[in-house]
Formats: sequence, C-alpha cells, structure tokens
Amino acid sequence: MLVAVITLSVFGAPQASAQTTVEPPERPSAGAMFTDNPAIVDAHPMPVASWSRFADDRALAVHFTTGTPQCFGVHATTRETADTVTVELRSGTLPEAVGRACIMIALEGTLQVPLQAPLGDRRVLSVY
Repeated sequence: MLVAVITLSVFGAPQASAQTTVEPPERPSAGAMFTDNPAIVDAHPMPVASWSRFADDRALAVHFTTGTPQCFGVHATTRETADTVTVELRSGTLPEAVGRACIMIALEGTLQVPLQAPLGDRRVLSVY
C-alpha cells in the first residue's frame, strides 16, 4: 500500500516536501548490523525495505540498503498506535567520517528498533 502525505502550512498552501508511507514485507535478513546513531550528518529519509521480528516481540529488525558502516549511519524514530508501528529511518554520514574518503558500495543493513509495547499483530509501516 502506498500513501502520499502532504503537509499543509498555517495558510493551507502545500509545502514542498511530502512523505510517503509504505508497508514493507516481513522477511528475515542477514545484513550488516548498524547501531542507531542520532548524530549522523546530512541525514536524509530512507525507506525500510523489509523487517523481521525478535523472539521477545519487544523490538523489530528493520532492513535497508546503505553504504558501509565505517562511513554511514542510520537513525530510527517510531510512532506506535494500537494498530501500527510506523518507522521513520534516516541515513547519513558518521560524524567521524566527515571529510574522509569512503568507498561507494551499497550493502544491506539491519537496525534493531526497540518498541514500547509488544508488536503482536500490529502492521509495520515505513515513512520517508
């Protein structure tokens, strides 16, 4: 399912940026593990390609495509309701890698995202 969200300003005129919401599939992944890093530089929205469950149901593993973990990082925020868990994933440069030459290679990454309540049968959504 694809839903476009347009943000309106105080005067009702559409703003330049729109967010897209998708429901990524549940799939196992063996991508490189990343650690959540809110200090990434030049962060930009990135979709969650797929996700998987943890045994205790109190976290998700979100899977995405990014650069090497020596140069690039990710940061996730979540919104939880009774029916959904919405993940906003951002990718950027690690602060210690700014100005450093980094190889341009895409790889699959995985990030553990803790939840406030067990996932249960809630839908997982990605907003970017």
